[in-house]
Amino acid sequence: MIDIMMIDSSSQEEKVMKDNLSHLKTAIVEDNELIETSDSDVQDPEANIREDLTRALKPRHVNMLSIAGVIGTGLYLSTSSALNKAGPASLFMNYVIMGIVIYLDMLCLGEMSTYMPISGSFCSYAKKFGSESFAWALMWNYWFEDALSVASSLTALQLILDYWKTSQHHFPYWAAALLFWVFVLALNVIHVGVYGEAEYWLALLKVIAIVIFFILSIVVNAGHNPDHKYIGFQYWTHGEAPFVHGFRGFASMFVSASYAYGGIEALTLTGGEVQNPLRNTPKVIKTVFWRVLIFYVFSTFFIAMNVPYNYPGLATNSVMTSPFTIVFQMAGSKNAGSFMNAVIMTSVISGCNHALFAGSRIMYNMGLDGYLPRKIVSRTNRYKAPYVSIILTWAVGGICFGASFIGAGTLWDWLQNIGGVSYQIAWLCIAITSIRFRRGLEVQGKTHELKFKNWTYPYGPYFLVVFVTFIILIQGWSAFAPWSTSKFFSLYLELFVFPACYFIWWIFKRDWFVKYEDMDFETDRYIPTPEIIELNEELDNLKGWRKWRQHINDYFV
Repeated sequence: MIDIMMIDSSSQEEKVMKDNLSHLKTAIVEDNELIETSDSDVQDPEANIREDLTRALKPRHVNMLSIAGVIGTGLYLSTSSALNKAGPASLFMNYVIMGIVIYLDMLCLGEMSTYMPISGSFCSYAKKFGSESFAWALMWNYWFEDALSVASSLTALQLILDYWKTSQHHFPYWAAALLFWVFVLALNVIHVGVYGEAEYWLALLKVIAIVIFFILSIVVNAGHNPDHKYIGFQYWTHGEAPFVHGFRGFASMFVSASYAYGGIEALTLTGGEVQNPLRNTPKVIKTVFWRVLIFYVFSTFFIAMNVPYNYPGLATNSVMTSPFTIVFQMAGSKNAGSFMNAVIMTSVISGCNHALFAGSRIMYNMGLDGYLPRKIVSRTNRYKAPYVSIILTWAVGGICFGASFIGAGTLWDWLQNIGGVSYQIAWLCIAITSIRFRRGLEVQGKTHELKFKNWTYPYGPYFLVVFVTFIILIQGWSAFAPWSTSKFFSLYLELFVFPACYFIWWIFKRDWFVKYEDMDFETDRYIPTPEIIELNEELDNLKGWRKWRQHINDYFV
């Protein structure tokens, strides 16, 4: 048995092996990672995994990413126009509904990514448990969405800088965006640990800022506002509220809420670079419910309470009228608004950073799966970062950003709609893949091998297939009455692109969905050694001070 003792909060003490494990030469746990050099009779947990990436993301990186890593421009900017178009009740209820959708989807994904913790995640699973054409369409769809997210983050940065009117001081917005564009490339192309460290501190700042927002929202609602009066829920009955434009307005909210939630599923793309994935991946999934409740649902609840739907300028998508900035200004002064604006700016950088990471890992796996030249896109540097895929994704994102000459606000609307639908298609594909994954395990008698089970199966995945399909079809209602060609294509363009990608590959390969009995559950599967299992049991059974010390180590050290 390995005697586990922690030297300090940042690392685990080297394990002392007993005589009956003398064949194991070294076993060191550092930040919950087991690094071992053993004789041939000791199984290598990475032996079945094709990827050549380094597991350098520490538990605190992954845990903080799971808490606030993907909170960004969608929540900060999309909620303004959504509140204006649909009203407070629609805003709040839609975020609750889509929060349930993303939670169910993450349970599906968590089950598969714990079994096979690889950077390709749901895109690679689509090939293993679906078909090559299915995976081809999903990979191109999601990769292009990540490239667009890089562009949308740079576009949002221009809207943010407009708060301070920096253009009046002869500093063009596009120049600042290009500086940040180069900055996020540096964060990604060097070492995955640099990416993780940057995301950790940016996410921590977002957590602190949103907690402050909650406190100030209560203060503002209680009477500390420019009118010096108690607000309560009076804006829920103000004008056409609580449901502005009826069901038409409510349905139009799905795409903006999806864009705000989008990217949460990409957390599992870190699976190929996470230390001790058997323990840390389920922990990420288990936090999804609380993250959705606290950061998304509570935020929209306070926004709906304190900001009327007809507040001047809400429909402009400007950060000057972001509900978060408005509440900070109501509580204090221009300086308070500048603080929140600065936080939104760091969130935009974080969103751009995360999108570049996710997109590059998708392209890297497209090489591994034979969709693109492996020797090119799957090439890594000495830090085992897929630098070619990173640079290509980064470059395409920059080219898409170049379209901002048509106007940052107009481009933002297009990118938000296309991005929201892309995320919905990804969630639908995850649910379909999850159903086939579980069915394949059942047919091959391997269900008992699951280390983390989706407790909602089979009802959760089937509900997702039906409901997500429904919202994809009805959310563009507003484009028909009155008819808007621009809005129609921004909302339904992906419904033409995804099938087109599928049939392009199918024409050449003529492949069908893999049979359940032929599914490959061995390649890319992470098989823990007895020592790793024992370590995780010890860590999970810690009590008292040692347990709290471990929590500090997991989240902060």
